[in-house]
Amino acid sequence: MNKKWQISRRKLLKGVGAAIALPFMEAMASPLGLRSYSNDGFPVRSTFMFMPNGVHPGRWTPEGSGKDYILSPTLAPLSHLKDDILVLGQLMNKHSIFQGADGHYAKTANLLTCLPIQKTAGDNINSGGISIDQLIANHHKNETLFPSLEYGLDRIQTGVDINVGFTRLYASSISWKNAMTPLSKEIDPRMAFDRLFRTFIPGNNKQENPYKSSILDAVLADAKSLKTNLGRSDQDKLEEYLESIRSIEKRINNQDSLKDFASNITPDIKRELIRVNQDIEEYAEVHSGVNVTEKTRLMFDIIALAMWSDASRVATFMFGNSVSNRNFSFLEGVNGAHHSISHHMNHPGKMEQYDRITKWHLEQYAYFLDKLKSIKEGNGTLLDNSLVMFASGLRDGNRHSPRDLPIIVGGHGGNKINSGQNLIYQENTPLANLYTSWMQAVGMNETKFADSTGTLEGILA
Repeated sequence: MNKKWQISRRKLLKGVGAAIALPFMEAMASPLGLRSYSNDGFPVRSTFMFMPNGVHPGRWTPEGSGKDYILSPTLAPLSHLKDDILVLGQLMNKHSIFQGADGHYAKTANLLTCLPIQKTAGDNINSGGISIDQLIANHHKNETLFPSLEYGLDRIQTGVDINVGFTRLYASSISWKNAMTPLSKEIDPRMAFDRLFRTFIPGNNKQENPYKSSILDAVLADAKSLKTNLGRSDQDKLEEYLESIRSIEKRINNQDSLKDFASNITPDIKRELIRVNQDIEEYAEVHSGVNVTEKTRLMFDIIALAMWSDASRVATFMFGNSVSNRNFSFLEGVNGAHHSISHHMNHPGKMEQYDRITKWHLEQYAYFLDKLKSIKEGNGTLLDNSLVMFASGLRDGNRHSPRDLPIIVGGHGGNKINSGQNLIYQENTPLANLYTSWMQAVGMNETKFADSTGTLEGILA
């Protein structure tokens, strides 16, 4: 019997000056014996999303428990995904509480390490250890083009927050290669896309500006050659994947530039911008109420492409840095900035605006889950073979409370996760227990992470 024609999982489409990864196809061998793969032979992808400033404490928690639950008004954007998510209650990152840990920083930098950070106003930063995303990335070492991807909307912060005596570096990263090495994030969709799909060969003498044409044009010949060896199903999948890349390219290249605020910025403001090393466009985006919905969704589409193509299996995304004061006046009923509104002092009007900002974040989260769910993979979807966490390091921004953290996990983890539940645990259950469960779901032979006391009951299939 002739062996079925196969291609490597790491096959790239190559052209002059460019290379792109391929999605999983039937023609690729499926290592069914590996525990880090689903029953269909697909790897489990992991994404960790961070939202700053907490949530409206009285509107987050669903009614009921287990599979018999009703989403709260705040979680309404996820109503059509109720069977694809886990809402987790009473988890706590205990090492975010220590002497002098007031504020946000000690509850952000260690969100994925679950270890105590070192309080410092200098560059001697220490998050306590490696973050869970990087442990998983190491588990997939040498299996993908990029061990992990780190994305966000806000650039790295520098300087010291004199109100609490912490370096602002702790506000800018949730991903740590080791205790003293945070991983910087990409905040520009153009750069994020190019890093993944425009790998230019050193010494390329091609005169034409490669950015003027699609990357697909550069790899077209290789794509056509590959297509002749694929079955009908894989041919359709390849066409769908390439069209998805083309669609994102068009959206990026045609994206309206930010409004021209230059004429309205005074010399004093310009000097301040230079001092904090921010350019005018970034200042306008963060502080002037520019709608960042499309930018966020572009980032999510790029992450989905990376997971689909197996360019990477691990990603983090920060909707904002800790203490982010992004102006959300582009939302109906909101007139102000996130951090300021989060200190609502129980004022009904501010709390309503606070909740609307949270709902916007959940709408974007739902967009990403829907994107993964729309991509067929084997007998299921990419969402079936993914785990996507949405979390904040605070419960309530007004009190800076790190207890009963707002945490959702979307996806089915290769059918190794019992999704579609609202699970409420004993008060102050270690957040690290979630990560221990996560590691087992992706096939890692680990029984402990940071201060974990075991896995979360009811979460593993």
